[in-house]
Amino acid sequence: MAEHASRNWIDSARVYFERRLITIMVMGFASGLPFLLTAATLSAWLSQAGVTRTVIGLMSWATSVYALKFLWAPVVDRTPLPLLTKIFGQRRSWMLIAQGICIIAIIGLGTSDPAANLTLTIMWTAILAFASATQDVVIDAYRIEYLEDSQFGAGAAMTTFGYRIGVLAAGGGALILADSYSWTIAYMAMAALMVIGVAAVLFSPEPENPAGSAVNKSYADWIKSAVIAPFREFLSRPGALATLAFIMLYKYGDALWASMANPFYLETGFTLSEVGIIAKSYGVGMTIFGSFVGGALIIRFDLYTTLFWGGVAMALSNLLLAVLALIGPSVLALTVVISVENFSNGVGGVAFIAYMSSLCNLAYTATQYALMTSFMAFTRTILASGGGWLADQIDWFNFFVLTTFACVPGMVLLVYLFRRFPQHAQRSQTPVS
Repeated sequence: MAEHASRNWIDSARVYFERRLITIMVMGFASGLPFLLTAATLSAWLSQAGVTRTVIGLMSWATSVYALKFLWAPVVDRTPLPLLTKIFGQRRSWMLIAQGICIIAIIGLGTSDPAANLTLTIMWTAILAFASATQDVVIDAYRIEYLEDSQFGAGAAMTTFGYRIGVLAAGGGALILADSYSWTIAYMAMAALMVIGVAAVLFSPEPENPAGSAVNKSYADWIKSAVIAPFREFLSRPGALATLAFIMLYKYGDALWASMANPFYLETGFTLSEVGIIAKSYGVGMTIFGSFVGGALIIRFDLYTTLFWGGVAMALSNLLLAVLALIGPSVLALTVVISVENFSNGVGGVAFIAYMSSLCNLAYTATQYALMTSFMAFTRTILASGGGWLADQIDWFNFFVLTTFACVPGMVLLVYLFRRFPQHAQRSQTPVS
């Protein structure tokens, strides 16, 4: 019996070595690399250049395009690119264009001088953010169309792994290069690393995409098939509104305290070095580990079970943070809490990505997935924005207790959806007329 169970786990883990999954990992790396170059890494550069904190804060608006990508996802989903689509196919041609613009924008940003011409820096930042968000739209669609349904969990894990490595390169890697050489050298190196993503696209096949294109359609017909149809098809499903509510609320408890993590650690008495080593570096490793375990759990059991227990673990990890608030600056306690919190986020996050992937009608992959991730981003940027206000009103212990209860609505919706609509996560390939 034990040998059979062990064999099942080995079979579940073997999927990570398949060529498709390795391709998805590399694309995840290309997706994660540009993000910090318009966010935390850029803010460090601007701070050194003497840009005011107010302006640095306003620069964060550049990343808001990630929450708005559903607005142009229909164009990416259904519109062929002249010549390139015939050579590379719909998905790969759009990825190559987005990656090419990312490389140009990273070079442009790296050669700008925020101290002398901040306007030019802002322009390149906006272009990079838009190109990066567009690349995300295509990569998400490619992953969903390229993988079999049974590979969604492993695909989500490999995407997370690649994305985290890209973030580490653009975060710690770029800062080290900037400190040793210059910001220009750092950004040039990041532009060079984007070529890895280009190579992944060139050496990968175009997935079979039943969506078709908008060739020879009138403008009115294009609007109907590319814009209206994806949303109408999604909203016509049983439990559609409950599904969107679940997508917004599943990680609400985590999003509510995420922006308060560093203030909590520092006010509790941890040093910057302890936060950097344990919460940021070691924590990333635990998230990646949890992602791989989550992908294996989906294969070994099922999506609903992994979603449910991943959600429970994420909620309970908030209670561990409440306990940490009582214990104080204990490195051992912080290590235990980060281990559980980041591991559970890895498991739940991978299941969540696999779940949203399973909801996409293959006729409208890019548009529908962009819609769902925009709802998820809405929670992170808007609904969770009151976390700082809440932390000002109560102590840290009660704050984390309340964020635990904030996880309950999402879990209730999860149970409701899978009991009331047990087949609702099976994707379709049929476009609506």
